[in-house]
Amino acid sequence: MLRTPGDDIRQGSSSVPAVALTFHGAGDPALTHRALQILSDHGAHVTVFAVGTWLSDHPELGRAIVAAGHDLGNHTWSHQTLPRLSAAAATAEIEKGAKAVAAIDGSSPYLFRPSGTPTSTPTIRAAARASGYARCISFDVDPADYQDPGSAAVAARTLDAVRAGSIVSLHLGHPGTIEALPTILAGLASRGLHAVTMTRLAA
Repeated sequence: MLRTPGDDIRQGSSSVPAVALTFHGAGDPALTHRALQILSDHGAHVTVFAVGTWLSDHPELGRAIVAAGHDLGNHTWSHQTLPRLSAAAATAEIEKGAKAVAAIDGSSPYLFRPSGTPTSTPTIRAAARASGYARCISFDVDPADYQDPGSAAVAARTLDAVRAGSIVSLHLGHPGTIEALPTILAGLASRGLHAVTMTRLAA
């Protein structure tokens, strides 16, 4: 699926007991390290769509993410609102982000999520294809954790909406999200759902 051109990927197969927790990669490195420890403790794997500037400043985080068996993908270079950019500017954002991700051994050349929009546009899709991304990755569950509603709200909103095959949008740079992670993982496990990478969910 990831290598075949088409519409945005919003979810995987509902026949597989798996969920993709995806994180926008930015913010305090200490929060990322906490998240990686929690994921390791629960035997869970996720996908991090890294902002290129963040990854360039903290390449050790990218290496730690990949070394732990997680997916590392592209969330543009500087997290602009892509639909507002010209075709040339959008292409530059995606290309530069792709180079930052490619500098991390083991990162994925197929995973791209647009910044500043839940869905792509024709201009964004064309720019993504120019950088080798056949598809843009969207999501079907958004607990709005970036608004910092508190860990209880993030966990409840996620678990209320998630289903087999769901793709969940989360953010590494928000403390409430990291605090909610153990509850989310326990809730998934209680339903027999496994947290897997996008690569696995889309296989």
